[in-house]
Amino acid sequence: MHAPAPALTKLELYIRLVRLDKPIGTVLLLWPTLSALWLASGGVPSWHLLVIFVLGTFLMRSAGCAVNDYADQDFDRHVKRTAERPITSGRISGKEALAIAAILTIAAFLLILPLNALVKQLSVAAVIIAGTYPYFKRFFAIPQAYLGIAFGFGIPMACAAVLDTVPGWAWVLLLGNVFWTLAYDTEYAMVDRDDDLKIGIRTSAITFGRFDVAIIMLCYGMHLAILLAVGAWFGLGFWFKAGIAVAAGCAVYHYFLIRGRERAPCLMAFRHNNYLGAAVFAGIALDYALR
Repeated sequence: MHAPAPALTKLELYIRLVRLDKPIGTVLLLWPTLSALWLASGGVPSWHLLVIFVLGTFLMRSAGCAVNDYADQDFDRHVKRTAERPITSGRISGKEALAIAAILTIAAFLLILPLNALVKQLSVAAVIIAGTYPYFKRFFAIPQAYLGIAFGFGIPMACAAVLDTVPGWAWVLLLGNVFWTLAYDTEYAMVDRDDDLKIGIRTSAITFGRFDVAIIMLCYGMHLAILLAVGAWFGLGFWFKAGIAVAAGCAVYHYFLIRGRERAPCLMAFRHNNYLGAAVFAGIALDYALR
């Protein structure tokens, strides 16, 4: 007989609630934010902005996880992958989760107090979008598109912090991020598709049906095409294009992982998007650094 798993402390449960043990969501938020920060600052961002946006991304992603688990607690118990989450399993109350989310959100807002008014205004929109996303799965056929806006809102905020305005190219980058999020979060949704169909949750994996793999690859293509267009606008050269080429290679690798629509490879493809985002950012940073 196997010994029972040791009981988790409150601190360990809180760590799981905000996904400190699963940082993939934070880096998926961080790469596009850093890319925008580098572009807006001509490749030389100030250290204080870099610290603010890295910490702010971490705090807001953690807060978003707590809100998401609070909103989804009645659904999560019916999904194999999420049944043991702290709220769903009853080891943390909903009030505790909301309190943690509020503390993290306030901490993130305190970080941007030294920044201009436009950044603060955009932060309000970011909080509203992040807080309402979990409820879009109740009625919106492709909630991953809305998630793409939430996950890309660091782009206009980073630009606003540097330029005190949000130029057109930043909104184009945000659109590109929506396509990227549609790609990787549909891969993620493919993992839970059978469970989601039973409980009535709407996801892009269900909406796209048998065209899911083709649409994912189309979204990757749109994301990379938009990045190339923005890179051309900035006159980025070899290293940027090399980064895009590596990112395209990652997307092709994901195709071979997801084409069988099996749970484990689809989850692997989702997590591998860390490398795709890192390749894009590295291309931008290197292109500026090696000029």
